Amino acid sequence: MEIFDQIESMGHERVLFCSNPDVGLKAIIAVHSTVLGPGLGGVRMWPYETLDQAVTDVLRLSKGMTYKAAAAGLNLGGGKAVIIGDAKKDKTEALFRCFGTFVESLGGLYITAEDVGTSQEDMDFIHMETKWVTGVSQSFGGAGDPSPVTAFGVHQGMKAAALAKFGDASLRGKSVAIQGLGSVGYYLASYLKAEGAKLFGTDIDNGRIDKARSELGLEPVGPDEIYDVACDVFAPCALGATINATTIPRLRTKIVAGGANNQLEDADRDGRDAHQRGILYAPDFVGNAGGLINVYNELLGYDKDRAMSMARGIFHNMARVFEIAAAESIPSYVAADRMAEERIEKIRQMRPVYWDRNIRRQRKL
Repeated sequence: MEIFDQIESMGHERVLFCSNPDVGLKAIIAVHSTVLGPGLGGVRMWPYETLDQAVTDVLRLSKGMTYKAAAAGLNLGGGKAVIIGDAKKDKTEALFRCFGTFVESLGGLYITAEDVGTSQEDMDFIHMETKWVTGVSQSFGGAGDPSPVTAFGVHQGMKAAALAKFGDASLRGKSVAIQGLGSVGYYLASYLKAEGAKLFGTDIDNGRIDKARSELGLEPVGPDEIYDVACDVFAPCALGATINATTIPRLRTKIVAGGANNQLEDADRDGRDAHQRGILYAPDFVGNAGGLINVYNELLGYDKDRAMSMARGIFHNMARVFEIAAAESIPSYVAADRMAEERIEKIRQMRPVYWDRNIRRQRKL
């Protein structure tokens, strides 16, 4: 019953538990809101130790996608999925094609995409069973890897934070500590290197660290020591909840701005704590919307220049968050929520007309 209470308290419209023992599939699809459009969000593959962990993650992530789409001005709702398993050992064609059948059963309420532990190849397998998938290979009309656009958007949000904190959007000469050097973290480091920033970084994969050190001049730091690095910007680009009651007192930074989802372990507690300590938090769902923008463009007929142009708008969206926060004397995470919720509520009020129009548009895709 606790799971049902959790679903109700977070306002989800639909949660689908997916199981097929023949292919080893254990998955959860969560659709948080379809007020603005179908729920779009990636499918994460992770070896969760308990069902409760998987449920909590998919519910938080899907709600975050609702806010991300709303803040980015997209005609999308929020959805997410998790597959319980080890991405290094448990992947098969049959598993992802089976997952695709569950996505298809929702009739377009949920559109899936790549996420932690899944790849473009996995999306191609899903595409064999459903059209409700983005991030597929270019041979299927997709955009390929969305990571470069995600990282570009994070970079734009980081520049907006620098403008708000330092009075100058330039990151030249600024020091940035990047936590996680996977696809998004590495591309972010590349953008920062090109701008002339000083880079520190860590990852649980030594190969990624070696690559960033040799190609970008990044200074390696231990996974735990990253919190103690004196820097201008701390960039969480791994898993969520790394900004919490234990790590915030250790941070020696002026800005937190990264690509990870749900960076704050507890939004109210940790967002307020960072604010009171004078750390400017760039809300993650505003800053990391570039990936969502990229796959959204697949639904329109992919055009890279248009996707990059839309991702550049993250600078202005983030700047608007800081303007609201300053004008109302509230923490930035509250301002971001308010900005997203106001757009959702405005569309909700005109939902009968808007939703009918949006459904007709989706059927033409």
